[in-house]
Amino acid sequence: MEKMADELKTETENLNPEQSMSSTGLEDDLGKLLGQETLLPKLGSIDLERELDAKSELIDDKEFNIPQVDTPPTLESILNETDDEEETFVLEDPSLLNIDNIDTHSYDTSSVASSDSGDRAHMKRKKRLPDSFSLHGSVIRLSLLKGISAQIVSAADKVDAGLPTAIAASNLIAVGTSHGLALIFGKDQNQALRLCLGSTAVGAQYGAISALSINNDCSRLLCGFAKGQITMWDLASGKLLRSITDAHPPGTAILHVKFTDDPTLAICNDSGGSVFELSFKRVMGVRTCESRCLFSGSKGEVCCIEPLHAKTELRDHPITQYSLLAMASLTKILVIGLKPSLKVWMTFPYGRMDPSSVPLLAWHFVAVQNSVNPMLAFCRGDVVHFLLVKRDDSGAIHVTKQKQLHLHYDLINFTWMNSRTVVLLDSVEKLHVIDRQTQEELETIEISEVQLVYNSSHFKSLATGGNVSQALALVGEKACYQSISSCGSQIFYLGTKSVHVMTLRSWRERVDHLLKQECLTEALALAWSFYEGKAKAVVGLSGDVGKRKAVIADRMVEILLHYTDRTLKKCPDQGKIQVMEQHFQDMVPVIVEYCLLLQRTDLLFSQVYDKMSENSVAKGVFLECLEPYILSGKLIGMTAQVMKDLLLHFQDRNLLENMEACIVHMDITSLDIQQVVLLCWENHLYDAMIYVYNSGMNDFLSPMERLFKVIAPPLSAGKSLTDEQVVMGNKLLVYISCCLAGRAYPLGDIPEDLVPLVKNQVFEFLIRLHSAEASTDEEVYPYVHTLLHFDTREFLNVLALTFEDFKNDKQAVEYQQRIVDILLKVMVENSDFTPSQVGCLFTFLARQLAKPNNTLFVNRTLFDQVLEFLCSPDDDSRHSERQQVLLELLQAGGIVQFEENRLIQMAEKAEFYQICEFMYEREHRYDRIIDCYLRDPVRKEDVFNYIHNILSIPGYSAEEKHSVWQKALEHMEELLLLSPSKAADLITTHFNDQLEGIINNLQDQFLLFQFLRSLLDPREGINQDLIHVSPCITEQFIELLCHYSPDQVLEMLQVLEFYRLEETIQITQKHQLHEASSYLLEKKGDVHGAFLVMLEQLQSKLLVLTQEDENSTQSNSIKDIEATLLKTIALCQRNSHNLNQQQREALWFPLLEAMMSPQKLSGSSASCRYSEHLKNLTMQVLNNMAAFIALPSILQRILQDPVYGKGKLGEIQGLVLGMLDTFNYEQ
Repeated sequence: MEKMADELKTETENLNPEQSMSSTGLEDDLGKLLGQETLLPKLGSIDLERELDAKSELIDDKEFNIPQVDTPPTLESILNETDDEEETFVLEDPSLLNIDNIDTHSYDTSSVASSDSGDRAHMKRKKRLPDSFSLHGSVIRLSLLKGISAQIVSAADKVDAGLPTAIAASNLIAVGTSHGLALIFGKDQNQALRLCLGSTAVGAQYGAISALSINNDCSRLLCGFAKGQITMWDLASGKLLRSITDAHPPGTAILHVKFTDDPTLAICNDSGGSVFELSFKRVMGVRTCESRCLFSGSKGEVCCIEPLHAKTELRDHPITQYSLLAMASLTKILVIGLKPSLKVWMTFPYGRMDPSSVPLLAWHFVAVQNSVNPMLAFCRGDVVHFLLVKRDDSGAIHVTKQKQLHLHYDLINFTWMNSRTVVLLDSVEKLHVIDRQTQEELETIEISEVQLVYNSSHFKSLATGGNVSQALALVGEKACYQSISSCGSQIFYLGTKSVHVMTLRSWRERVDHLLKQECLTEALALAWSFYEGKAKAVVGLSGDVGKRKAVIADRMVEILLHYTDRTLKKCPDQGKIQVMEQHFQDMVPVIVEYCLLLQRTDLLFSQVYDKMSENSVAKGVFLECLEPYILSGKLIGMTAQVMKDLLLHFQDRNLLENMEACIVHMDITSLDIQQVVLLCWENHLYDAMIYVYNSGMNDFLSPMERLFKVIAPPLSAGKSLTDEQVVMGNKLLVYISCCLAGRAYPLGDIPEDLVPLVKNQVFEFLIRLHSAEASTDEEVYPYVHTLLHFDTREFLNVLALTFEDFKNDKQAVEYQQRIVDILLKVMVENSDFTPSQVGCLFTFLARQLAKPNNTLFVNRTLFDQVLEFLCSPDDDSRHSERQQVLLELLQAGGIVQFEENRLIQMAEKAEFYQICEFMYEREHRYDRIIDCYLRDPVRKEDVFNYIHNILSIPGYSAEEKHSVWQKALEHMEELLLLSPSKAADLITTHFNDQLEGIINNLQDQFLLFQFLRSLLDPREGINQDLIHVSPCITEQFIELLCHYSPDQVLEMLQVLEFYRLEETIQITQKHQLHEASSYLLEKKGDVHGAFLVMLEQLQSKLLVLTQEDENSTQSNSIKDIEATLLKTIALCQRNSHNLNQQQREALWFPLLEAMMSPQKLSGSSASCRYSEHLKNLTMQVLNNMAAFIALPSILQRILQDPVYGKGKLGEIQGLVLGMLDTFNYEQ
């Protein structure tokens, strides 16, 4: 019974046109606006469109309060309900009514309560849900009207009514048939047949009913016929009031007949494409009808007409007085006014499109930019245009284009459900529900089972001989204008044997529908989107925002509790623990998330948690998924039991870091504080421990004492701390810093009223003379002592920050002086502090003393003692550390505490060159700083940058620059020894005119060589254009190069520029560098001289080869010969182009002779060993010669040779044949 009642309720809601409809912000707005007649100022169409788009977004996102009574009606009543005030179509019991509910997603349906008991097969059958379904749920419901459908079929059988052809819906439903009958059904429980109008005899004369229209008050019905006649009936009495046969040209079918809002005025459109206005009059009891042609089919055929209908509430809208009519021909759209006189307000041509697409028109009132106006949707094909129609103050009508809707399918029907939601039918009979503003598709369903009736025969006018244009007949293939009729929030579809009704589901039904599919997560997400006001196509929510949210929240709570039960029930009983964990991890976070979104922690920690606690795995997952909400601060105010369980759970699972992170975000006042402290201490959760003491007991000192007890003993014993103790020490410092700054540890702020108290407590604690349970040998001020030992610099930073915060009252000044005295006492009287630690203290003091409003006093002799201590020459260890400490002390303002000359003497004695530099810098004695750099082994290399900066950067006086320049010149040899390349760079930039003097003064020849190489070798990176040296310096460098690095001479000669050839040749010859000499001779132009040098080299190497004895293994010598030969060949090749024949022969033939001569001494064992190599090399010479010397000359020269001339042709046969091969190949 429960299940049946549940379904029954949803059916009733669904099919009741009077239900409270969509209440999106936009529509509430409309209700509010109806009282006022706010119309737009006249704007350009582009500006208007921009403004409309911007405004429509704004309006859409607001929520408006709707007054309860005696107020203008809400948009539910204006835009989304039926046009009548009479009895409405209330479906109370679907079983009585014979409605088949065609569920858009064909699953079993069951109530939430019984959904668990569904059979397992059902689970398996579940398909993957489309995205829009999981997001929006099922938005529409399509139902078969069983009663009406059965009677249509029965009428066809029993009274020969024929097949259904047209439908019109209002308070009644009228169905026209192919044999001329109009069947009128009630929209009551039984869908009873109220009237059967007409007769088959008339049908035989007039043909099928091709169009129907019911007027506003549901008192009259107009029937248009396939052969062109029109009849009017009284729906109360069933009487025929008029038979109109002469309203339009004979021989054309009626495609549309439509009442306007004026009951005496109707419009008809025939298959000739003409449109006529029918004006009904009653003169002296005689009913007449006058017809006027509005549009002639000869100018273009109209196939769709739509008068603007305004609901009762909008009858006073200023635009209704024009009686607007939209018409769509095959080429354009027209909007005309029928009153007060006929006027065309707009024509709008289509773009290019498919000629078989059906033109569609639909009006609806929408709220845009503070006013309610009609919007016309028109489309043909796959683009829907929206036109906003407005009247301005002068009475003119303006039409502005709105955002288009681009689709990927061809439309055959367009229906407005409400101002935001439209339902489209495409040519493959799929319904698409679209949200107009976001253009999002909310749902798609197939309606092929409806077996929709098409009006093709009337468009082709078959009843009158088919006398229509081809274009109209083509459009008629898909025309179904008369088979779909909307009324309020319902659309009726006429099938060949049935009538179906489509309605938007109410929000509750949409949620329940998802629950029936076992889509719990999606159901909750959808309900939440209703709650947030972000859902689309909302039906069934009325009242103000608070009221709506309360209704939705109640439903969500029911679902959450059900979800919790189901999660526990569906848990896999046996199997791995991981499987169970995964099951709960999928389900539990969803429940927690929505309980927190709804701010129902009461529900979460009572009913939900109690249920989860029944299963240990579920309980664990539940507790763990609270963590992110605790950390982000979204979950405050957990019950003590849950907090306790959470901590125990983390402890059991050893999730200690997670536990600590949670504790410091929780309000732990309701827990057993001592127990939590113990838990934290045992698990080393110091942050949590401090937090518990602070927020649980307002105790800021106990955690400090506990941490001091751990780190003080090893520090005072001089031991190094463990990693754990270092962590504790660091936390202690940060904690003290937070307390003194008024911040809570580890996050947040201390309550304002406690701040001064906490600061004082912590100060008093730190400067205690002895700790609470002190041993007799404890040093004085143990806490200060411990912190100074632990991390002097950080502790002093904490104090420095605290001093910043101090107000200059008497107590604060005393505190500061007291702390400073204690610091000095602890540090100066103890010998176990390092220089760096002592330095840190005095740097801290110097900074404090240097402040403009300083009130501290420190004895100057202490600073002198520190200076002695840091500069003490008896201790060489930590030299750089001591220097660094002293430098920091001086930079922090400590310089004023010292006598400067004494400071410089001490620094020089201690070799603190950075200190000296600091002092000289203050006195502008920059030349002395060069000495500091040169004597400082660490920073020697930096001297070059220093000199360069002083000499080139503005800001120094001419005298200062000159003194530095002079000093650098004096130390030039030292600088060169330090880095020849950097010195060379410096000299070219700043000492160019002193260059020769510097070179002459250098005694060390190797140093001179290094310097000249850095200076003159362009590869070293110095710009040669800056250097102006005489050639003799370059030659001096070459001489040194020959001495120190002879194998680099040739390479260097190729890159150097400024040297004299004659002098350089003498140098290379003196050092017997033959290749270098040859290069220079060639450069000079003495090719033959260069060749002779190389030839001599080659011959001497060949001679060595032939004189080798049997045992020597100098295989290197043959490689050496080959290298020299190749260089000689290259020399000959380079120059042969510019020589005459005789000069060429003077090069090549001696070279050939030189290579052949060792082969003649065939007796030599060495030449025998290498004869093969030598032949190959000779062959190379011959091949290269052939390019410059004619072949016959070469052969002649070889054969004239005395050795070869004596008939030993076998020796040279190979050479000659090889040459011929090469010659033939090249030919």
